[in-house]
Amino acid sequence: MRRVVFNQKGGVGKSTIACNLAAIAATRGRRTLLIDLDPQGNASRYLLGKALDEQKKTLAYFFDDILGYKLFPETLAAYIVQSPFPNLAVLPSDQRLEELQFKLESRYKMYKLRESLDSLRAYDEIFIDTPPALNFFTRSALIAADTCLIPFDCDDFSRRALYTLMDSVREIQNDHNRHLRVEGIVVNQYQARANLPLRLVDELRADGLPVLDAFLSASIKIRESHHQALPMIHLDPRHKLSSEFAALYDLLSQ
Repeated sequence: MRRVVFNQKGGVGKSTIACNLAAIAATRGRRTLLIDLDPQGNASRYLLGKALDEQKKTLAYFFDDILGYKLFPETLAAYIVQSPFPNLAVLPSDQRLEELQFKLESRYKMYKLRESLDSLRAYDEIFIDTPPALNFFTRSALIAADTCLIPFDCDDFSRRALYTLMDSVREIQNDHNRHLRVEGIVVNQYQARANLPLRLVDELRADGLPVLDAFLSASIKIRESHHQALPMIHLDPRHKLSSEFAALYDLLSQ
């Protein structure tokens, strides 16, 4: 199963959701890989912590191989790093991805990630974190994925952007990946006692958008999780947010 977490808007929790779902999959005994296609590298930092600074092989070097910069290119598996957590590996990001994307796009290399993942059979589940833009890396991820998760942070601007986003996903489905399926919209930063989140979620459902029933609450604990480079299931498995991530994973696994 290859699952991409995608939203063109920044700050909606893509990296947090991708990493925490990957961490839960790993604790369930699933051989899990997190691919970080965002040049900011937040997901890589979250799962690898300070060890990210020591990495000599990143996705930037993999894409160098695709561009033919090496005489003897290596396979995608050569760039995978084991995280501190059992069953959880990472393909780490690199700031240099930003400068590579235009060369990759101009040479129409959008299918290379899918081709490389097709030959990678060591993992039960693959989670792909994407940049907050519909660029080369996001399109590559959507082309390579089986399903797509869309985070939504209970904001009116985010609600309006969802309709454009859904159109973008449908375009990828029609032109590049007919097997891509939208698993649903993940409501993040949810505040049950506030009127606006309730209204926005009701509006999305009234418009027929696939809002998932497992919501993720707003919590300051997630910042501590980021700071310590510990997904919630490892930082505090009894916390409400840990249970919500687990419930979301269970819902997706049905």
